[in-house]
Amino acid sequence: MKPDRLFRLATAVLVCELAGLVGSVFTFPAISAWYATLAKPWFSPPDWLFGPAWGVLYALMGVALFVVWERAAKDKRGFSAIAAFAFQLALNTLWSIIFFGLRSPAAAFAEILLLWAAIAYTIVSFWKIDRRAAYMLAPYIAWVSFAAVLNYYVWMLNA
Repeated sequence: MKPDRLFRLATAVLVCELAGLVGSVFTFPAISAWYATLAKPWFSPPDWLFGPAWGVLYALMGVALFVVWERAAKDKRGFSAIAAFAFQLALNTLWSIIFFGLRSPAAAFAEILLLWAAIAYTIVSFWKIDRRAAYMLAPYIAWVSFAAVLNYYVWMLNA
């Protein structure tokens, strides 16, 4: 891979992983303090699973972003798709701030529904440019779908 392409790939993955790192600033302190005290549904995964799952998802998101970025110079839809991606990534980080930082499962649930719609829009936008990039976001929307259900039940069980 040429150095400029490798730089773009590394940048795209790093941007996504950094979004996760920003979210973790709010998440990690709350896990053992606040989150541990909440009632959770029977299907709630163990806490240790979230970090590795998100790490993989952010890496896939970064590769998907790179693929679209590579095509953006030749396809004018690429820049609007990248903007959609940036918006959903900001919403992704915001969810951690709302749920763990503000300790508001109700507000976080409303926000995660918006996040889900933004991811779906991003997938459609990526699909029009490079289907591989859209497919790479499929595990992400699946995980956010599960997270939305989990968020809802945490909200209901602790209302």
